[in-house]
Amino acid sequence: MSSDILLHVCCAPDATIPWQRLIEEGHRVTGFFYGSNIHPYSEFRRRAQDVETLSRTLGSDRVIGSYEPLRWLEAVREHLLAPEGGERCPLCFRAQLTAAANRALSLGIGTLSTTLTISPHKDVALIERIGAEVCWEHCLDWVFRVWRKKSGFKLSVERSRRLGLYRQRYCGCIMSIRNEG
Repeated sequence: MSSDILLHVCCAPDATIPWQRLIEEGHRVTGFFYGSNIHPYSEFRRRAQDVETLSRTLGSDRVIGSYEPLRWLEAVREHLLAPEGGERCPLCFRAQLTAAANRALSLGIGTLSTTLTISPHKDVALIERIGAEVCWEHCLDWVFRVWRKKSGFKLSVERSRRLGLYRQRYCGCIMSIRNEG
């Protein structure tokens, strides 16, 4: 059964496996890269270029969202100094998934998924809950998968290296740069 799905893409390396698997399942996938949390702008551009490269490799559509760091800062302002994995991250996930849901609606796509769950550093239960809430609020279907299962993360590392994709060393936000390396 084929259906249109908007895949929220946090970065190209993390999207390699989810995007391919959804295509293999028969979905028409549009990747949506929204990186208003990413700092600096040159990092955003570098990641966006690799999303474009991956979409061409997969023969799939992609949309690069607007870079709106002030909107993101407003969304997380009450927890700017929270540690990585703390109170700021759920607000960031919600901001990203809300932007993806709005884009899905504008494109006439009724189903949303995310690549966030490929990372071994992300709380999948939290992502599942936030994604379900955002989709319910926007009347969208939510396709939740834990992409890191079945060696997904390991395979994404291998595939991104094979494709020459940039593997960043921090989530993207200015506060996570201090954890780089």
